[in-house]
Amino acid sequence: MKLSVVIVSYNVKYYLEQCLHSLRKAATDIKAEIWVVDNASTDGTLTYLMPRFPEVHFIANRENAGFSRANNQAIREASGEYVLLLNPDTLVGENVLKECIAFLDNHPEAGATGVAMLKDNGEFAWESRRGLPTPFTSFCKMSGLCSLFPHSRLFGRYYMRYLDRSRPNEIEVISGAFNMIRRSALQTTGLLDEDFFMYGEDIDLSYRLLQKGYKNYYLPSQILHYKGESTQKSSFRYVHVFYQAMLIFFNKHYKKRYRLLAVFIRFAVVCRAFIDICRQQKDRLGNLWNTDETEGHPEKYFFLGSSEALHQARELCKRNGLSADFMEATEAEKPQGHLAPDLSLTSYDYVVYDTDAYRLSTVFRLLAEAPGKQALGTFSAKTGVLITFKDIFH
Repeated sequence: MKLSVVIVSYNVKYYLEQCLHSLRKAATDIKAEIWVVDNASTDGTLTYLMPRFPEVHFIANRENAGFSRANNQAIREASGEYVLLLNPDTLVGENVLKECIAFLDNHPEAGATGVAMLKDNGEFAWESRRGLPTPFTSFCKMSGLCSLFPHSRLFGRYYMRYLDRSRPNEIEVISGAFNMIRRSALQTTGLLDEDFFMYGEDIDLSYRLLQKGYKNYYLPSQILHYKGESTQKSSFRYVHVFYQAMLIFFNKHYKKRYRLLAVFIRFAVVCRAFIDICRQQKDRLGNLWNTDETEGHPEKYFFLGSSEALHQARELCKRNGLSADFMEATEAEKPQGHLAPDLSLTSYDYVVYDTDAYRLSTVFRLLAEAPGKQALGTFSAKTGVLITFKDIFH
């Protein structure tokens, strides 16, 4: 087996469904297997997906085992030369898996590689490449120096914005949203540390790979990442788990070396967590105040796709009361998609692509050419589901 894809899922059955559809296309001509570990979802994930993807290996947990432990369950069962840890709220371009495998085949010093992750509006996600959160790098991040001097190799190391994102680069931390790892490297470093329930385990694994003499890489191959759709990031629990993971990492790797800084680091992390909670509450109150202002301005959708898909999309919009325009188009007929000169973009909030009429790699490229203007929606006649970062309609 060349590749084993491992996905941990919790209450995101529609996002996972489109992720698995994208993997079917991306894994063409690759000897690959897919493992999904469901962490006791309550949305009927297994009942819904198992009949639709008989080729996928499903593991059903009776409790939420956390990200690290669930990944380890599947890694132990899998047999691929390479193991891809993948988030369920991602879409993988058609050539991404082949490009990553080819890179690892040709670079035996590489322990793992990540890719260019795009946000739903086509903007580059800087989490695609990160430096290790050493005490100094963490200080630069939490103090704002990283934002003030983003291209500085000294102050901006956390996001490594000084690197050319259009070329492969050696980095330090690979995001757990897409991390293709050499199995022999995992056998050397050990699996994910299960002390990390969620968050931080990718940083820890990346660091251990470097400690064992491997190199970590970034490739410009593009995927879409909805950035934690399965996590309620406005909750106190998210803040607690995220910053607790940072403390676990510091205590594991730096506490002995920086004993005098330990108390200060803990205090700084707690303060930053408190600030984030206050910001969340402020944003929540702001959204409540702005509700009346936004009610009169419904979001608008623009659909591009085949006649069959558009027929279903019209019915879906009618059922859900969505304001939308439609254009029958395929990649062959309108390769410029929503960027075609004859289309006006200013009046639409979402551009929705029929994923059977357009390749994902083409959609990602078009979004990246005009980042920040419209958010992406996906639709397929096979599923009859419209998916955006904010909503799911069916």
